[in-house]
Amino acid sequence: MQRLFSNFAGGPPGAGLLVQRLLVGAALLYCVVATPSGTVAAPQVIGALAGLLLIAGLWTPVTGVLVACAEAWIALSSPAHAGIPAALAVLGVTLALIGPGEWSVDARLYGRKHFVPPEL
Repeated sequence: MQRLFSNFAGGPPGAGLLVQRLLVGAALLYCVVATPSGTVAAPQVIGALAGLLLIAGLWTPVTGVLVACAEAWIALSSPAHAGIPAALAVLGVTLALIGPGEWSVDARLYGRKHFVPPEL
């Protein structure tokens, strides 16, 4: 899994990635909640589940690609209202390419580890 991440950005870039993950995840969840009842389609549910993973920062490269595919599917299936899904698809691709940042579950699970040698 380490090969999926170039590094886990810290400091201000890491904070920017955290904000981006939170906003994209919240927008994906809002798209499901704001739709009229009974009209939620499969790509919206997939996007909402991927949004939860993005908020946590878990499996971010795979989740970003999943978001991009689901939102592209939504954008292409309803071209009259394709603006927001297209923007979310692009943001999903950027998260897949950049990674989750320092404040994520991915960084805790797959980040660089420091091993302390035992005392002799």
